[in-house]
Amino acid sequence: MAHIEEGKSGGRAKNIELNLVPVIDLMSVLITFLLITAVWTQVSMIQIGSSLYGKKSDTQPNPTPPPSADVVLKVDVKEIGYVLTVGKQVISLPMQGGQFDDAGLIAQLQRVKQIYPDKVDAVVSVADAMPYDQLIKVMDNCLISGFSAISVATGGPQ
Repeated sequence: MAHIEEGKSGGRAKNIELNLVPVIDLMSVLITFLLITAVWTQVSMIQIGSSLYGKKSDTQPNPTPPPSADVVLKVDVKEIGYVLTVGKQVISLPMQGGQFDDAGLIAQLQRVKQIYPDKVDAVVSVADAMPYDQLIKVMDNCLISGFSAISVATGGPQ
């Protein structure tokens, strides 16, 4: 704390004593925060600095996709039955006697697997009104046919 001494006579100098402990405490806290935030800004600069400002090399060729990657295999589950899309070909498998044609779906999926033996991915989309166990049945049919990388599309067919 500041201490002021005044002399008895008006001509004497005043003695002022400042307590610098709170100022030193404040500076040590500020320096700590400065060092901590400086480390974090350095880490973020390392992560995005090279990719944002780095030059693209034209010597690296674009990778060519495998032949079966451009063929999309999609199974739509609707209230009227299955709709199988292989590339641009659309195969409709309507319901048989109120039941989904699982045997027909497996046969069509195995036919696709014979045409594209390296293909392992399939997309399944289910209408919102369909029960969850129907999605599981379609995924099981894809696994039986040899498509192990199954993804489920959101939203479902309309």
